[in-house]
Amino acid sequence: MDKIKTIIGKEWAEVFKNKLVLFTVAFLPLILVAMPLIMLAVTGGDMSEEVDELPTSLVGTMCVGLDEGECLQLYMMSIFTIMFMILPVMVPVTIAAYSIVGEKTTRSLEPLLATPITTRELLTGKILAAVIPAVLVTWATYLLFLIGIWYFASPAVFTALLAPMWLLAILVVGPLLALFSVSIAIMVSSRVNDPRIAEQLSGAVAVPIILLLVGQSVGFLLLSQELIIVAAAVVAVLDIGLVYLAIQTFERETILTRWK
Repeated sequence: MDKIKTIIGKEWAEVFKNKLVLFTVAFLPLILVAMPLIMLAVTGGDMSEEVDELPTSLVGTMCVGLDEGECLQLYMMSIFTIMFMILPVMVPVTIAAYSIVGEKTTRSLEPLLATPITTRELLTGKILAAVIPAVLVTWATYLLFLIGIWYFASPAVFTALLAPMWLLAILVVGPLLALFSVSIAIMVSSRVNDPRIAEQLSGAVAVPIILLLVGQSVGFLLLSQELIIVAAAVVAVLDIGLVYLAIQTFERETILTRWK
């Protein structure tokens, strides 16, 4: 356990020196929070004039008990809420992609691999070093988002966004997605020699979430608590398999002897 803590501390000390990583971890989440709150502040929470933009398929599901303005308000804020599921995918990818290949380029990985630390301890430390900041940042910014919704939006909209479905999505599915993306990023990062390539390839993990966002925005695919629970179960199983695969396919001897 002490070795894993040491790896986590080492990762944070080195990775957060990178300006791109700092931007992804700090500024990107804040921008995501600022956008919907500025929208609500500018409109004064009244979006009734844009109600014609609302997909008709949502009226009978999401908007029960809400007037037209509140319905559109909830629709817009739900889209931004889904974007908080993208954060725990994108934020750790930058950290994890740099984790292996970044150390390759700086020649700091070989001395680490030559130590008695096991592959499992090494990768567990690197995975946690990427997942923990992503999850904490996502939860913190989502809390700021909810505070802003409470202040600017209708009480009915605020209550709707506290539904178990959304809390499950952010508090449970979010961390599972973070672990999913990091596991893939670690595998990609251990195989390529350029941090940018590793980040771009690993970033493809966010595509299904983006498709979900598009489906929700046009009313084609509506989120439900049942769908979130199924997604959580599926991603959890995939996480177990991917972490195991990442450990099994990490060729430390190849990196030590043949990497250029």
